[in-house]
Amino acid sequence: MSTEDAKRSHERSATLVVGVVPRQSDAVVHEALRFAELMDAALVLATVDSTRYTTGHNPDGSVAAFSIDPDAAEVITEEADPGFAEHLSTLVEPSGVPWTLRALAGDPAHELARLAHEVGAVAIIVGTRKRGLRTSAHEFFNGSVAVHLAHRQHHPVIVIPVDPVAHDEHLPWE
Repeated sequence: MSTEDAKRSHERSATLVVGVVPRQSDAVVHEALRFAELMDAALVLATVDSTRYTTGHNPDGSVAAFSIDPDAAEVITEEADPGFAEHLSTLVEPSGVPWTLRALAGDPAHELARLAHEVGAVAIIVGTRKRGLRTSAHEFFNGSVAVHLAHRQHHPVIVIPVDPVAHDEHLPWE
């Protein structure tokens, strides 16, 4: 984000935290932009690596993390994949909405809630997952990030449907 964007983000009346993951539908970011424009809000896009856990937060907004793999002992400074960051930039920049990208580590629901508290966000935006056996198994064992957010923190949660199921279809877990 440029210096001018940073200045404008402080002029905005609100901030929205948006959970983003590589290969998710661009609809999540597009809808977050729509909410940001309606609310005159800045966006803090956040990607969370759930294969690592946070050991500390740096003043520049980055996090120090360890891998959950016991054989990997070095501290890692979390950074967003440059290709993913560039993709997000191509989605957001044309809108003129001020934004930043944060790379976090740990439980996605916990980290998004912590970030929302830290930046004083008015809401957290997340997308649903696409349908599929792998997605259903993941949510069965780990739970939905949106559900965890809705029950374990105090910010409103806006859930963007990525692959809605028709009313006459069964949900994957039914």
